Amino acid sequence: MAKSKVTVVGAGNVGGTTAQRLAERNYADIVLVDIVEGLPQGKALDILQSGPIYGFDSNVVGTNDYEETSGSDVVVITSGSPRKPGMSRDDLLETNQNIVGSVTKEIVERSPDAILVIVANPLDAMCHVALETSGFLRERVVGMAGILDTGRYRTFIAQELGVSVRDVSAVVLGGHGDTMVPLPSLATVSGVPISKLMASDRVEAIVQRTRDGGAEIGGLLKTGSAFYAPSAASVEMVDSILLDQKRVLPCAAFLKGEYGVSDLFVGVPTKLGAKGIEDIIELELSDEEKSELKASVDSVQELVDVLNK
Repeated sequence: MAKSKVTVVGAGNVGGTTAQRLAERNYADIVLVDIVEGLPQGKALDILQSGPIYGFDSNVVGTNDYEETSGSDVVVITSGSPRKPGMSRDDLLETNQNIVGSVTKEIVERSPDAILVIVANPLDAMCHVALETSGFLRERVVGMAGILDTGRYRTFIAQELGVSVRDVSAVVLGGHGDTMVPLPSLATVSGVPISKLMASDRVEAIVQRTRDGGAEIGGLLKTGSAFYAPSAASVEMVDSILLDQKRVLPCAAFLKGEYGVSDLFVGVPTKLGAKGIEDIIELELSDEEKSELKASVDSVQELVDVLNK
């Protein structure tokens, strides 16, 4: 069986680690693209040489142009200027709008049937740029944020309760940023609501820490931002698409009336399969959760309005 082909655009920490994790999956050949000469080539060669040791034979190629990406099944776009300490997500907007727009154009010319997984920040806004530039159906442009945010949420819950992260289920809705909506009502440990397992002030503290998850890591690192968990989240999406797993995962999807939202990318539970987003799952929300989601949606809309100027 021919291997699938995945392109990862951006050979920084997120892109390089994503390429490594995908190569180790052994179901796809990987193309790593970056504008910095030598960077993708060096990282690709390093990953390739781990194959005999780790036990995979995926091909990994690094390049500075897009010819090698032709015929990709999935393209993960991580490229963009990173968020520096003290910088708001909005500051990133214009710079990354230009980068993601030009990358998407190059990709679509060579891989018109690809599914695009957007990782560049500000996430929800960059999904809009990719959707508009590509002209793809909404099913084929999906943003990585909810899995990462949920991963952080589940980690903190597991730490608090001293249980395995594998038994913690949780959902985070909304935009990827300070207004995200971790839902305590749907957070459980093997089916038991966390509200029955910890005091409400601890739940609230964990929700807040989840919202601040990226900033906390950025503050500790001083330079740069998180990449191990973001790359793991990206790969979970690629797995579900290429292996047609039909996982229900929280992702940024272009809504057309779901959750009362139209023409906006918002983090919601999506069923991901071979066609991309195959379904959007609508959750029953309390009035308080609805108003929190509305606040998050409004902040995403503000970013998109800035883009459209």
